[in-house]
Amino acid sequence: MLERQNGTGRPVVIAITTFSKIAEARQFGAQLVEAQLIACVNLIPGVESIYRWKGKIEQDAEVIAVMKTTEDRLTELEAWVQENHPYDQPEFLVLPVEAGAGGYLDWVRESVE
Repeated sequence: MLERQNGTGRPVVIAITTFSKIAEARQFGAQLVEAQLIACVNLIPGVESIYRWKGKIEQDAEVIAVMKTTEDRLTELEAWVQENHPYDQPEFLVLPVEAGAGGYLDWVRESVE
């Protein structure tokens, strides 16, 4: 049954980052799940990114990592990403989850306790 996140319970959020190689994304994701900072990560390879870096337009193949966690784990997750990510300035975006399947949201919460 659909659960609206309205301040009851710990809010579930989605955090996103990117990698240049699928192998490093897999290793990174496994370490985060093991550390219980995220419940799971979906890796989406084959993304092409075009961006400006140090005054130059760059174009690279990347892997998007979509991580599910709770709002109360974000500070620790961001610190871990900043310290361990292979990029000089890793992407770290957080998206709110308005609603989701109640059982799934409970599973995310339990997985990061």
